Amino acid sequence: MATQPRATTAPAKCNTCESEGTSEKRVQQPHKKALTNRLRRIEGQVGGVLNMVEQDRYCVDILMQISAVKSALDGVATEILSTHANGCVRKAVQEDGGEEAIEELLRVVRRMIR
Repeated sequence: MATQPRATTAPAKCNTCESEGTSEKRVQQPHKKALTNRLRRIEGQVGGVLNMVEQDRYCVDILMQISAVKSALDGVATEILSTHANGCVRKAVQEDGGEEAIEELLRVVRRMIR
């Protein structure tokens, strides 16, 4: 059975640069507006959880909302991780084999799955 080629969009680019006078890495997120909107929604969800606790709501209802917040944060993290892998890591691999970038990526993934 032949597979149809999937329509793909160009991977998001991750523009890394060194700050002047410091070794702190900075990245301009390609989908910053969407990420900030999602994070603001999550911020509202956390506020809702706080209200639930203050109002002595049922424990299971609070736990379900906490689970939703964690899931939403995981979605943001996955988006940023994808951008990093398709931009920063890809660029490092193309330029110098990317050993350090790959090791950094693996450390981050290990921490995320704990």
